Amino acid sequence: MGIRNQTSISDFLLLGFSEHPEQQPLLFGLFLGMYLVTMLGNLLIILAISSDTYLHTPMYFFLANLSFVETCFTCTIVPKVLVNIQTQHFNISYTGCLMQMYFFMALTLLDDFLLAVMAYDHYVAICLPLHYNMVMQPQRCLLLVAASWLCSHLLAFSLTFLMSRFFFCASHSIPHFFCDVPPLLKLVCSDIHLYQVTMLTEAVLSGMIPLTCVLVSYTHIIHTIIRIPSSGGKHKVFSTCGSHLSVLTLFYGTLFLVYFRPSSSYSADTGMVISVVYTMVTPMLNPFIYSLRNRDMKGALWRLFNQGKCSTL
Repeated sequence: MGIRNQTSISDFLLLGFSEHPEQQPLLFGLFLGMYLVTMLGNLLIILAISSDTYLHTPMYFFLANLSFVETCFTCTIVPKVLVNIQTQHFNISYTGCLMQMYFFMALTLLDDFLLAVMAYDHYVAICLPLHYNMVMQPQRCLLLVAASWLCSHLLAFSLTFLMSRFFFCASHSIPHFFCDVPPLLKLVCSDIHLYQVTMLTEAVLSGMIPLTCVLVSYTHIIHTIIRIPSSGGKHKVFSTCGSHLSVLTLFYGTLFLVYFRPSSSYSADTGMVISVVYTMVTPMLNPFIYSLRNRDMKGALWRLFNQGKCSTL
């Protein structure tokens, strides 16, 4: 494969936003605002679920884990972008770049697995309501989340390890705002065939299998909804899944646009724009989607705010 140890690289340059200096103050304010809203929204969801015993159910347990992952995901990308724009130093160390790539992949895969687990939870709740408590036992919920964490980190580690063994060309300039796989592969001078095969295999395991789980779950859910006689009952069941479907659409839509296409057709500008959507916009929208469309979550947030007001009196 022509792989060599690479010890001479000290850093990379993240040039994603450096070519338009006149736009950087606006971008800094925009990204900082989205970062603060994302952190506040996801942390409020976690706090509301943990403090409200009414929400101590499998569905909200998975949602709290998803919000935690979104918080970590945002912290992996956005703070470095803000520092680079503010200081006008767009370098990132070689080790830091690989670590950022590792956590980005691990948390993206974890998002994927958790969304599939949540789809399965909706399936059991809607299609097998009498068996829900038996199927979704606390131990099984913990096992599903633990397996998601383990698989995502193992898959991300294997790709990061292979990337660390590559020989990079003279140019260490990355036309992106973070260390993503497609722009890094553009700088590799070694044979990347093994990496591409590994990445394709992992894409099938971590992408198609969870997506199949989602599609099968919602096929059964739709079939169950169709058989409900009353329109009110159909609306109630569908509203339970509406938030999850919205998040799924955002997640898979942007993911397919960036990664599920030939590397030869990769465009740095297009990839960067879409990356802003799924690294900043989507994590920011998720708390709003789950809170504004969920009566139980709105009630928990209202009780949390009232409790905070009472404690300050």
